[in-house]
Amino acid sequence: MEIDGKPDGRRKSDPVAPPDAPADEEDGHSHEHRKSTAALALLAIGIVFGDIGTSVLYALRECFHGPHAIAATPEHVLGVLSVIIWSLLLVISTKYLIFVLQADNRGEGGVLALVALVLPRLGKARGRKTLVLLGVFGTALLYGDGAITPAISVLSAVEGLQLAAPQMKSAILPLTIVILIGLFWLQQHGTARVGSFFAPIMVTWFAVLATTGLLSILKHPGVLAAFWPGYGVTLLAEDWRKSLFILGAAFLALTGGESLYADLGHFHRRPIRISWWSVVLPALVLNYLGQGSLLLREPEAAVNPFFFLVPKTLLLPLVGLATAAAVIASQALISGVFSITSQAVQLGYAPRMHVHHTSAGSRGQIYIPGVNWAVLAACIMLVISFGSSTRMAGAYGFAVSATMMVTTILFYFVAIEHLKWPRWKAVVVVGFMLLLDSIFFSANIVKLLVGGWVPLLMAMVLFVLMTTWKSGRALLMEQMRKGLLPIDLLRAELERGSIGRVPGNGVFLFRGTDGTPPSLLHLVKHLQVLHERTILLCVETVDVPFIRKGDRLAVNEVGAGLWKATLKYGFMERPDVPRDILNSRLFGDKKLESLRTTFFLGRETMRLGKGHMFTRMRQRIFIMMSRNAASPTEYFNLPANRVVEVGTQIILDAPSKGKKQARQPG
Repeated sequence: MEIDGKPDGRRKSDPVAPPDAPADEEDGHSHEHRKSTAALALLAIGIVFGDIGTSVLYALRECFHGPHAIAATPEHVLGVLSVIIWSLLLVISTKYLIFVLQADNRGEGGVLALVALVLPRLGKARGRKTLVLLGVFGTALLYGDGAITPAISVLSAVEGLQLAAPQMKSAILPLTIVILIGLFWLQQHGTARVGSFFAPIMVTWFAVLATTGLLSILKHPGVLAAFWPGYGVTLLAEDWRKSLFILGAAFLALTGGESLYADLGHFHRRPIRISWWSVVLPALVLNYLGQGSLLLREPEAAVNPFFFLVPKTLLLPLVGLATAAAVIASQALISGVFSITSQAVQLGYAPRMHVHHTSAGSRGQIYIPGVNWAVLAACIMLVISFGSSTRMAGAYGFAVSATMMVTTILFYFVAIEHLKWPRWKAVVVVGFMLLLDSIFFSANIVKLLVGGWVPLLMAMVLFVLMTTWKSGRALLMEQMRKGLLPIDLLRAELERGSIGRVPGNGVFLFRGTDGTPPSLLHLVKHLQVLHERTILLCVETVDVPFIRKGDRLAVNEVGAGLWKATLKYGFMERPDVPRDILNSRLFGDKKLESLRTTFFLGRETMRLGKGHMFTRMRQRIFIMMSRNAASPTEYFNLPANRVVEVGTQIILDAPSKGKKQARQPG
């Protein structure tokens, strides 16, 4: 097996421990464990905290510069700083780092991971469907954030060129697009490689944040008074209208929180927490205080307080470092989007895609080409349409704040059903978290009219696509199950000789384990023959990186030349059905020779059925998505000249009144 083009040094037959055991639950006293935790903590700085680490470029600036800016008076500066610092402590440090990171689903994080955790315990309880739809919508919102984060992060950094070289203003947008293309091109090399390249840059970035902030604080130590929360409360109590814009701008300092949780699958809880408490949080607080100290001394620096922290001679190098950090900032959301897409496929909310696992050590380190280039296209469109980071800031924050609320609501049920919290504890903790989320969500609602509708529109489109696929597949499977023939009846027909036999081997790939594949039934219906050896094959992917050679293929002889088989692959292995079943002696004395074996796949051709206009529109969407799903021939590495696709025509009819039928898409 090769990972990123290099041998991983492990035989496929070697035993491998399940990858979902958190690192902090292993032997913490071993040298290897400490080394692994330290390495993951370093990688986490380069992957997980890039988004929140570059919020310093624009969060404070948006409070004192722009269409809704407030005057940079000492009271206002200390008040805004107090809001930002305590928001970091309460929302990121407490809500996410302490509580939400406990809710991992076999090492995976994100809204869909919460849905998957709580569903089995809810059964058919009232409100179950509402929670599912809420989780799916929260996931769709995160996609919108995944497109806007790279755009605003890179654009805000490149805009620093206006201060160092005003004549470069016309090159800002083209340069931003070029950088974004380079960033998304790097994704194919995998999270681990990208993280090892990014981590030293981000460590340097946070060191610069801490150093420049501390030097500025020393020039006006009075800014440390911002730690007193009273300044923030007083500022927000002055004018409720003004406080909404202040909270909306200050919320930009928290926008990496949800992607931090979505990236849990790439790293374990302990490395993420170590990185945050030891490096990221101190550097962020020092830099925000340093910018505040600068504003107390020079209120006119509000146009871009971050870049004015350094003298002009260091401005160009800082712009270069900020641009590199902004590129890396985008990695957190891109990695998170890959993770939630993989979860969506597993949960049946997205069609099968080509997912490349880029690390043998962690299931979560993946690359999805189709999603990667789609997000890039969205980023480029946003950069061109908004044109500046200040305009884009108006659109930024709404999707994140809404997703944070969804996460909090779902976490309540996970805390009770999965973490086994007492109900009173869940009510108190989650109630406080929901109060904070509600405040920030209310502040970000005003952004809907100034660009916030963009990520909302993207989320609504994705929500329709995801729910259409889920309900459409349920309808399709229900209609296909109606025509299944019990395998015992098929064997009886074969024993009576009512079905003719031809030389060779027929392998029918089938998702289910009961009954017979529709492709086999259609073949018998039209030709009245089967191969002398007929194999019903189910292919499964399990939660370990590699499968022992002896455990890969399980075969059960039904009789009359009929066999049932299950072929298992680890998540790091690419399915190769011919390699693993041909030449096998488990199907009788004779091997399955390649030239005497034909693979049969079912291919459903769907037609529009009855229903109102909206139903028929979603039927069209489902049919389009089905046609664009990854080819099973390529996915299972089947020889194209030995594959026969047997078509089944299915009409997506709406349920008739008074009859219990499968649901329509939507």
